[in-house]
Amino acid sequence: MRIARVGAPGAERPAVFVGDDEYVDVSDVVADIDAVFFQSVGIAALADIVEERRAAGRVTSVGTQRIGAPIARPHQIICVGLNYADHAAESGMPIPAEPILFTKSPNTLVGPFDDVRIPRGGTKTDWEVELGIVIGRRASYLESREAAAAHIAGYTLVNDVSERAFQLERSGQWLKGKSAETFNPAGPWLVTPDELDVARLGMRLDVNGVRRQTGSTATMIFPPDELVRYISQFLVLEPGDLINTGTPPGVGMGSTPPIWLEPGDSMELAIDGLGVQRQLVVGPR
Repeated sequence: MRIARVGAPGAERPAVFVGDDEYVDVSDVVADIDAVFFQSVGIAALADIVEERRAAGRVTSVGTQRIGAPIARPHQIICVGLNYADHAAESGMPIPAEPILFTKSPNTLVGPFDDVRIPRGGTKTDWEVELGIVIGRRASYLESREAAAAHIAGYTLVNDVSERAFQLERSGQWLKGKSAETFNPAGPWLVTPDELDVARLGMRLDVNGVRRQTGSTATMIFPPDELVRYISQFLVLEPGDLINTGTPPGVGMGSTPPIWLEPGDSMELAIDGLGVQRQLVVGPR
């Protein structure tokens, strides 16, 4: 199932896509794709509703409508650093013995086709195509990867935008480099685990039509279920939380010389089965 939210910012309506450009509106039975939804209605309850409406022809074309992030603002966004063996090599860093964790402000979340805004004082804004995990059930001290998998609602495509000057040159605090407004485009869909083999999904990102990142989740050091199990040992994961699982090689910082985003640039990124994103880069407010 491919769950989405369609509409203007702050007025998105829950929907389930039944084709690349068509969806079934479920906003009359689901208020939003948030913690309340995961805890009460749940994804499984939508299947029969969607099939019934699809059979009745109650299908809407996206057209020019905006697609928002597939989840409402989460309780938290947790990011994993250096989780791809080839990206660690590109960065000149050893493969970590345990997942490297940091947080990103939840209000960075925007839709997959919304603009990405360079922050004031930003000089080294970078891109990162990533697989995002959406949590479906409250999780704490999970004992196994199997238990962790049962707490995953689905997966989404994420662009983990970073301002490297803030991240690495301003006291080395990653939160500052990751949390500017618009720095977490997500979507277009939340895809349920039954539709994906997350162990080997192709990934790509282009800047101004030039391929910059090509990778696969097959080179992940810590797979999604292990990340959820591990993170649950240190904090409580809530329904609707988002985990950004790391990026393959090809980020601007790893280029020689480094390449940074500038106003007017465009990004297009995709992960197999999770759709495509496109963003225009704009200047500071």
